[in-house]
Amino acid sequence: MKLVVETMAARWYREQMELVDGDNLRIFVKMGGCGSVCPGLSLGITKDEPNSPGLTHTVEGIHFYMEEDNLWYLDSKDLTISFDEKLEEINMIVG
Repeated sequence: MKLVVETMAARWYREQMELVDGDNLRIFVKMGGCGSVCPGLSLGITKDEPNSPGLTHTVEGIHFYMEEDNLWYLDSKDLTISFDEKLEEINMIVG
C-alpha cells in the first residue's frame, strides 16, 4: 500500500491552495461524493498538521499524507493522485 502524488497534481494543489514549501495536505475519508471504494464515502483533502500519518509522499515541496485511522478505506491498495489536464480536475484512484 502506497501513496503516489503525481507532479502535475501537486502543482495544481500548490497553485489553487496557495501552498508553500513544507505545507502539509491531509487526505481523509468523508461522507458523500463519488468514491469508488465504499458507497457513500469518498476522499477529501485539507491543509492540516499530521498526527499519526500512515502513508506519506512529498512532491513539489508539499507533504501529502493519510492518517493511520483512514487507511482502512484503501483496503491494502495504492492511492494515486493525478491531474487530468483535459478536464482540469484531480483524480484520486484507489487500485
